[in-house]
Amino acid sequence: MRIATLLLLPCLSGAAYADDPKLAPPPPPLDQSENPDQPQVTIKKETEQTVEEYRSHGKLYMIKITPKHGKPYYLIDDRGDGKFARQESLDSGLRVPVWVIHKF
Repeated sequence: MRIATLLLLPCLSGAAYADDPKLAPPPPPLDQSENPDQPQVTIKKETEQTVEEYRSHGKLYMIKITPKHGKPYYLIDDRGDGKFARQESLDSGLRVPVWVIHKF
């Protein structure tokens, strides 16, 4: 009985060691063709600014421009007609009223 236990113990500890998520290889990177719902981001670094182009289903819908000195701003195609409007942030400014109905 003791011999069987001694022989079985290393097998069980090896199985627990193999299930350790820290030792598992990382998953392969997702290909955009496999998951088209994820937005695709293209980053172009220039001398004075960085331009990030955001596409969904192959269509450009937002551009983020980060100047070397200054705040980033966005160009957003709201209507889908290819005309971009500048926004200083992604905050639309819409504030929904909030009332306290019941307090515990």
